[in-house]
Amino acid sequence: MTQQTTSDEYARNIATQMRKGFLAYCVLKICREAMYTSDVIGKLRDAELVVVEGTIYPLLSKLQKDGLLQHEWRESKLGAPRKYYKTTDYGKEVLEKVSTSITALNTTLKKL
Repeated sequence: MTQQTTSDEYARNIATQMRKGFLAYCVLKICREAMYTSDVIGKLRDAELVVVEGTIYPLLSKLQKDGLLQHEWRESKLGAPRKYYKTTDYGKEVLEKVSTSITALNTTLKKL
């Protein structure tokens, strides 16, 4: 007999998968203008999307590796130069296509 996943666990897994994709979308949207990592986190928190630095840094690296974000170093008045992330042209194309998908999905959810 196999152990059945509880409904809470199953719902948490679904929510986690949706959140991961949605978080990448939100970061691309925020970084349409060059943003410092702590500013990205602040904007996500302002939008009531709870995030921790341990989630954002790997996501920024992945999005950059995939060609969706680029970074530039800027001098800081507070010390060492800071890395600012910005959505690439490719990232903007992906962002636009995902926005269309989200709109369609939202429409479907409202119909249900």
